[in-house]
Amino acid sequence: MKRFHVHVAVHDLQQSIRFYSALFAAQPAVLKDDYAKWMLDDPRVNFAISTRANQAGLDHLGIQAENGDELEQIGTRLAQADVSTAPQKGASCCYAKSDKYWTIDPQGVAWESFHTLDSVPVYGQDTRARAEKSASSCCVPRIEKETA
Repeated sequence: MKRFHVHVAVHDLQQSIRFYSALFAAQPAVLKDDYAKWMLDDPRVNFAISTRANQAGLDHLGIQAENGDELEQIGTRLAQADVSTAPQKGASCCYAKSDKYWTIDPQGVAWESFHTLDSVPVYGQDTRARAEKSASSCCVPRIEKETA
């Protein structure tokens, strides 16, 4: 079963952890100096915050696949939607190693579809994504939005 993903850039990590922990009635499953993540079952969401962006607010949305087959199904659906995608295999970002598909929706919101393979000890080492990213807090590669 897939899990909805939200990543929000914040200015004050500790204040935000207190707020979201109260809101979700749960402590973060992952807690770092610059990042926190809740893996909630009700609602089924992977909710992450970090202090990595220049501007606070929504960083990106996504869908976390349970396995590689689910991820490839999402990638196929994105290809059928005729949108630009940026596949990443073995990307290290947000303290996790994942296979991913990035795209931009018609409103300009970045969407990350991913299957987490393992954890990593640093926020991000994906040099291709880091070199291409904009002011995003995560490893969002630069993707051109499709125009009709």
